[in-house]
Amino acid sequence: MTGEAHVKIGFIPLVDAAALLIATHKGFAKAEGLDVELIREVSWANVRDKLAIGRFDAAHLLAPMAVASTLGLGHVRVPLIAPINLAMNGNAIAVSTALHAELAAESEVAHPAQTARALAKLVARRRAEGREPLTFGMTFPFSMHNYQLRFWMAEGGIDPDEDLRLIVLPPPYMVENLARGQLDGFCVGAPWSSVAVDAGVGVILHFGCEIFARAPEKVLALRESVADDDPNLVAALLRALHKGAAFVDDPQNLDEVSQMLSRPEYVGVDAEIIRRVLTGHLRIKAREERADADYLIISKDGAMRPDPWQAEWIYAQMLRWGQTRYSSEMADRAKGVLRPDLFDAAIDGAHSQREIGAFAGPSLDGRNYADYLASFAIGQRV
Repeated sequence: MTGEAHVKIGFIPLVDAAALLIATHKGFAKAEGLDVELIREVSWANVRDKLAIGRFDAAHLLAPMAVASTLGLGHVRVPLIAPINLAMNGNAIAVSTALHAELAAESEVAHPAQTARALAKLVARRRAEGREPLTFGMTFPFSMHNYQLRFWMAEGGIDPDEDLRLIVLPPPYMVENLARGQLDGFCVGAPWSSVAVDAGVGVILHFGCEIFARAPEKVLALRESVADDDPNLVAALLRALHKGAAFVDDPQNLDEVSQMLSRPEYVGVDAEIIRRVLTGHLRIKAREERADADYLIISKDGAMRPDPWQAEWIYAQMLRWGQTRYSSEMADRAKGVLRPDLFDAAIDGAHSQREIGAFAGPSLDGRNYADYLASFAIGQRV
């Protein structure tokens, strides 16, 4: 790579874009010879489409969306690669204050299994009374938000395709729709569940890491052709992002990072909310807080290194929920999206594979797709 390369990168205003935003803002990208133009979007469909047609050179993207694009699911087939994870976890399931009161009247609301069973009772009661089904929002069909909601609901005996409504909304619009009563709950990335709590319209029921302990949430995605044509550009991007993530994860930089991300051109919410997200210490309702160091993982424990096994697990969720049919060719394509070889060529360091860690059900590890899917009472089979 010679001279300074101009790179257009799309992103959604979420805290899990922190490594990208800080790498650009603090000059780490410029030090790698990159002139990064950040373009703020509100919907994942916009980001995907602009990446696909070349309006963006790279994008902050949902990990399952990168797999779906490569497989041609829900859109034209555009092969993407993800040479680095931008975040593990970072989502939360929030419900309206009214629905939370109903759930609490049915059961303890501490564990996902308890709330899933309580929700199933409410769903059955509404059906018996002839009332409208509950409506939950998620950010995209090919997203960890969708899979977290579905996994949680199904463990309580709810068929998410038959028993209630799941609708797609851009992350910044979730709170407004919850306040208007158009949603009963949602699963979204930070900071929007916290915004709902602070607005007094929602309660955080579960952190995403209570559903899946270590879910591959966001990646930096590029078209496969771009990566093939300019591997030096990819390596420079990865080094800049790695430095940005290290800056974000340094406790001494917490105040500075929170203030930077709060700017309107980045995430655009109060710095104190962002600070709470980054420390995993969230207000879950008016006078109650909950802390989990794994609520949002940027780089610790080798989280940035992508692993094809993560894409294999994502493909299994797509199969379970009828988004695609199994073929060995599709399975191999899915695994090829996450590219640890490109990460390792750019960044030195130890790495280790970690289990996704769902709160219930079997692990995919060491099992074929058919056996894994057959172990669930709700969902499709191979």
